[in-house]
Amino acid sequence: MTDVNEKVAGRDTTEPEARAATITSPLSFIPLTGRAANIRDWIGVAVGVWLLITAVKMISSGFKTATGDQAGELFAFADNPLVALLIGLLATALTQSSSTTTSVTVGLVAGGMPMEIAIPMLMGANLGTTMTNTLVSLGMAGEKATFRRAFAAATVHDFFNVLAVAIMLPLEMMFGILQTSAGWLAGITSGDGGVVAVVFGALGTVVSFITEPLYEVVRWVLELFSMPSVAEGIILIALGIGLILFVINKIGQLLKGLMVGKAKQVLHTAIGRGPITGIFSGMVMTVMVQSSSTTTSLAVPLAGSGAFTLRQIYPFTVGSNVGTTITALISAFAFTGVEATLAMQASYVHLLFNVFAAIIIFGLPFLRVVPPWCAELLAKYSAERKWIALVWTFGVFLVLPLIIIALTSWVF
Repeated sequence: MTDVNEKVAGRDTTEPEARAATITSPLSFIPLTGRAANIRDWIGVAVGVWLLITAVKMISSGFKTATGDQAGELFAFADNPLVALLIGLLATALTQSSSTTTSVTVGLVAGGMPMEIAIPMLMGANLGTTMTNTLVSLGMAGEKATFRRAFAAATVHDFFNVLAVAIMLPLEMMFGILQTSAGWLAGITSGDGGVVAVVFGALGTVVSFITEPLYEVVRWVLELFSMPSVAEGIILIALGIGLILFVINKIGQLLKGLMVGKAKQVLHTAIGRGPITGIFSGMVMTVMVQSSSTTTSLAVPLAGSGAFTLRQIYPFTVGSNVGTTITALISAFAFTGVEATLAMQASYVHLLFNVFAAIIIFGLPFLRVVPPWCAELLAKYSAERKWIALVWTFGVFLVLPLIIIALTSWVF
């Protein structure tokens, strides 16, 4: 009976060794156990980060090679901020990884994509990543009360990010708050002069030197085929995106095995101790496992079981927004010089967007209550009519963006 009660309370009583045994490392083909297995997996994480940075550099180089000086013209179709926003949303919903979308966007900015287009795309990545929460909650649709709690905990993330975009995108279009702030940060961390710039510049140079050999090998192989520059650039972009998808998935698997026990401890220790603690713990947990999807997949079932309330889960999921920005920041170290400044600016945009949104929405009581109220209302009707949940999940994240993009492109 004790075990049942502890499970209902959301506590994992399994011993750490047993928990680790249930998680299969992608490097398990190297037969090691205990501390040696941990060392093996940390080396795998380091190699994954190296490949991630190399992949981002491939995307940037491929974009430059394919477009030459026509990068702005190529993305003219996304000059409308709404279209750029929905492209970021769709890309994230389809790949189920905001880290992939933001890393690719950082590479494209370094390759010449206008920052005015990148900013809405990065905001869209935040919207798209919330689809994972909702998919997790659909797996609990069998029991009405459980589903209602789980769906509310999932969609509170949706409504928070929708509200964040509704506030920040118009402010950005009118005043350029994110672009200016991120540009200043990029200047002092990767520009000329200053201790911070020197340290970041040296680190970027070292990382670039380490990743250069693999990148040059790929370029050399492509040049052997003497293909047109456009084709070579497109292949580089495709290889880079494919490598990012693969690497982020594998890094996530490795970090789950290494950190998921500690991450669960953070979750159980911090949830319910106030919004600031909840946001901070969500951020820390997401950085630890390098996956906001993992963070939410742990939190939503706990809400469904009744172990935690929606108000307790709410700030935790917001913190995962901030934590997931670390991947874009890592990606920016693929570059040096002017490219590094642009890449860092794009990654800071993503970070500042999430930080500002959390401060504004949680700092204003009349805004703070909006996401949970909307989530509870939607969950109430979805628990009675499951088709509403399906329409929300696939209509809002896939069908509606495609229709709006098509209509906007046709009209304008």
